[in-house]
Amino acid sequence: MLTVVKVGGGLARDAAALRALGTVLAGCGRRHPLLVVPGGGPFADAVRRYDDRFGLRDDTAHWMAILAMDQFGRALADIVPGAEVRDDLRPVRPGAVAILLPYALLRERDPLPASWDVTADSIAAWVAGAAGAGRLVLVKAVASPDAAGVVDAYLPTALREAGVEAWVIGPQPRDLAELLDTGRTTGTRISA
Repeated sequence: MLTVVKVGGGLARDAAALRALGTVLAGCGRRHPLLVVPGGGPFADAVRRYDDRFGLRDDTAHWMAILAMDQFGRALADIVPGAEVRDDLRPVRPGAVAILLPYALLRERDPLPASWDVTADSIAAWVAGAAGAGRLVLVKAVASPDAAGVVDAYLPTALREAGVEAWVIGPQPRDLAELLDTGRTTGTRISA
């Protein structure tokens, strides 16, 4: 079963933790097909500041934020041993972790509203549905017990449309491995 793992950009604040997660992703990728969707992190934060300062059109800020995801994705490709970078939804090669750079894919057919209500969370949900994934895992710098305030406002709609099981978990690499290996872990299973 394909799992889409969204790696939150907030994890970039702790280099050691992000590297540990990268190592676990590589190990899990040897046992499970994984498609990683990067968050925007500090790159998207720069877009938000620019938008606040100049009042960009929603469409402009949306595409700049998606390019921010591509930037963090390039960094993740260096951090996850053996990861392959891609800009499409072809099947993940067995034993590999694919890092999706979403700009080119979404530029062809973006079904999501251009709004700050849509972040990498909702984009990852759309990717999970479009790729036929069985599960979406949102790995966040912090995971609240009810996921409220941790995920974007559009996510319930995106999950309904994608029809996938979804989890929000914290940055502890063991939680991701446990979820992939057993189907349960410390975290919050969310639904639309």
